[in-house]
Amino acid sequence: MMLTGSIVNALAILAGSAAGLLLKWAAGKFSGGLAGANNLGLRLQDIIMKGVALCVLYIGIAGCLAGENTLITIVSMVLGAILGELLDLDRRMHALGDLVQKKTERLVRQDDATASVSEGFVTASLLFCVGAMAIVGALQDGLTGDHTTLFAKSLLDGISAIVFSSSLGIGVAFSAVAVFLYQGTIAVLASFISPYLGKAVIAEMTCVGSLLIAALAFNMLGCTKIKVMNLVPACILPIFLCMVM
Repeated sequence: MMLTGSIVNALAILAGSAAGLLLKWAAGKFSGGLAGANNLGLRLQDIIMKGVALCVLYIGIAGCLAGENTLITIVSMVLGAILGELLDLDRRMHALGDLVQKKTERLVRQDDATASVSEGFVTASLLFCVGAMAIVGALQDGLTGDHTTLFAKSLLDGISAIVFSSSLGIGVAFSAVAVFLYQGTIAVLASFISPYLGKAVIAEMTCVGSLLIAALAFNMLGCTKIKVMNLVPACILPIFLCMVM
């Protein structure tokens, strides 16, 4: 089922949000505050995410082995980087986040009750939707039926949802809908074009996408600060390069 990865991702966010709200309630009831709980939660999130980042790195390296033509991979990365930098996708994504955040702030001033819901929804949606892992994972889901990347992302998002919902409230849970629609749409579109793509094209797309996943893992580990979003166009280029190379 092509939407399995997106469904699991959405459920992981819902589960993490529920756990975070429960922790918030328990901390307030039994410890009289969230200071200690937040400190422990951040420490646990840091060490768990670094452990998961190593698993993400493994997924990226394993996927790279699917490639059959190293030259196509290199050219795709170079041209993709140029195209991504010219479009400056990373800056545009941040600008979108800033715009949404400003609109959220206006809403916050008008209605405090809406603030926690809107701010939590916007913050979590941007975090869970904007990133190479969401795009590449959804593409793999639709093209090959491989849910591995989205399953790994689900674990990361679930952990993040626990921390965010404990401070931003129930709005974080609503971001599960945005994640499902966003990733599900990419997966469905990819499934429509997959019958027209040869095995070699899908293999090269998997290889290039896996390189981006590996780069994301290095960012998560704090080793690099690669603007992975500016490399995302490289995932599509093997479709055209396989025709001429």
